[in-house]
Amino acid sequence: MAIAERDATRRADAAGVSEGRVKPGRGSRRKRLRRDAVLLALMVPGVAYFLLFHYGAMVGNVIAFKDYVPFDGLWASQWVGFSNFQRMFEDPDFWAAVVNTLWIALLQLVFFFPVPIALAMLLHSLTRDSVRRFVQSVAYLPHFLSWVIVVALFQQVLGETGALNSLLGDAHLHTVNIIGNPDAFKPLVVAQVIWKDCGWGTIIFLAALSQVDEQQYEAAAIDGAGPWRRFWHVTLPSMRPIIVLLLIMRLGDILSVGFEQMLLQRPSVGPEAAEIIDTFVYYKGIIGGDFGYAAAAGLFKGVVGAVLVYAANKVAHRLGEQGVYR
Repeated sequence: MAIAERDATRRADAAGVSEGRVKPGRGSRRKRLRRDAVLLALMVPGVAYFLLFHYGAMVGNVIAFKDYVPFDGLWASQWVGFSNFQRMFEDPDFWAAVVNTLWIALLQLVFFFPVPIALAMLLHSLTRDSVRRFVQSVAYLPHFLSWVIVVALFQQVLGETGALNSLLGDAHLHTVNIIGNPDAFKPLVVAQVIWKDCGWGTIIFLAALSQVDEQQYEAAAIDGAGPWRRFWHVTLPSMRPIIVLLLIMRLGDILSVGFEQMLLQRPSVGPEAAEIIDTFVYYKGIIGGDFGYAAAAGLFKGVVGAVLVYAANKVAHRLGEQGVYR
């Protein structure tokens, strides 16, 4: 009875709209607001956080164009135009930090980005739920450890007095100090990222795999497709939109390769191997007090990330993918 009355009301509203007696959408906006009032209220803290600490903080980028002195304040500090950027582009230490950042970012993109995808496919292929839950729990656990603990664990294993060298020494073999070796630093930090975050990265890919219709696999198997062809023609097309989306977001954050991770290990290998843009900004601004120069380097990093996101999104559109936005 209630359904019939609701349908009759909708037909009457539609008839009124078609005859011009009622404007389309009148009252519906207030109804939606009342309906979603709780959800909108829950959004307020998150929106306020982004407005205050992300968009509002962007005003502080003006110090990149000033000789900023904290005692003079943001607006009273002397305006110097692009002199901070000129100093930055002429500074060999800055370009050394950029090169280190790009190398580490490239290694992470090539070696880390595919690992969560492969692990998600492996977990998805497990038939026993108990085994899958156990593997997921073990893989997720390192993500919740701080970088202080992760770096300490690697030092205890691969350091000069770590477990590996203790075993080599007991066997009268040559010992190696992997933690303090600048040549091994970049592969080491990539291995640390893989160990810490590959399990956490599988969550989104597992969600994408759960949406794949099992009948497609069955139909492909009936047509004679093997595991590789089923992966290529069924699994990969289903995951491609989320892979493209995460790849674009990773490109936007490509110059952020782990501030805490690098800061903790920089004393062991030196700035020549471990200096990145984030640590460069920290030592120039917070430690050295050259806030305008450090802000210029940080602004440069943000502009490059924004340009990469825009360009990658355009490429995704040309390839027929949705990307981050239309």
